[in-house]
Amino acid sequence: MSDTTKSARHLSGLRNARYGEVLLISPGDDGRLKAAVYNTFGLNDCPPERWNALDPSALAQQFNVPMVFLNGPRFWTIDEVTAFEWGDTAMFDGLEARCVAEVHIPAAIDPTGATGRAYYVDSTVKRDTEYVLSGGRPVHALVTPDDRTYVLQAYSHTVDDSQTLDSLATLDRRLRLPEGWQYRVHTLEDDLVVRTVDGEAHVVQDELENTYMLLAH
Repeated sequence: MSDTTKSARHLSGLRNARYGEVLLISPGDDGRLKAAVYNTFGLNDCPPERWNALDPSALAQQFNVPMVFLNGPRFWTIDEVTAFEWGDTAMFDGLEARCVAEVHIPAAIDPTGATGRAYYVDSTVKRDTEYVLSGGRPVHALVTPDDRTYVLQAYSHTVDDSQTLDSLATLDRRLRLPEGWQYRVHTLEDDLVVRTVDGEAHVVQDELENTYMLLAH
C-alpha cells in the first residue's frame, strides 16, 4: 500500500469536512479478512451523486475481490492530519480515491452484516499518520473500564444521516455502550496529537459507525 519514497503530506481544516471510503475486502495470509482502504479526502468531497451511484457488487467484480464495503459518507472530527505513507489512487465509477490504509478485520465483525454487525470491537489499521485536534475545540471520546481512551476521528452518515458536529455533544444518550464504558466530551486547552505506533492504529466503531482511535499511553 505505502510508498516510502514520497514526502509527508499535511492537510488542515479537516473538522466537519466530508469524505468517503471504499474498502476492497479479501482474505489475508492468516485466514482472516483484510481491507484495502481507499479514501476520497484531498481528492474530492465525496459528491452525493457519485457516492450514491456506487454499486459494491459491481466494484467487487471490477477489482477482482470477494467483497466491497462502502464506508460513508463520513465527516472528520479532527483538525489536521499528516500522512507519512500512502498508496496510489483508483477510480470507482468516476469517484477518485487514494489507498491510505489496510484494515485487519476481527472475526467478531461480519462486514456482510449477515450475522449482525459487532461494535466496540478493536480493529488494527496499518497506516502511518499523525492527527491533531486543536486546542479550544471539543474532543469526543470513549473510555473503557481499563482506562483506555479512544478519541472520535470521524462521525458517519452510513446509519443516520441526521448526525451533525453539534449533535455529538449528546451522543451518549443514543449509544448502547458496553458495561463499564463511558462517553466523554471536553474542550482541549492545548493541541492533542494522536500518532500511530509502529505504523498501526487501533480503532473501534459505535453502532452509528462513528470511528474512534486509541490514544497511546
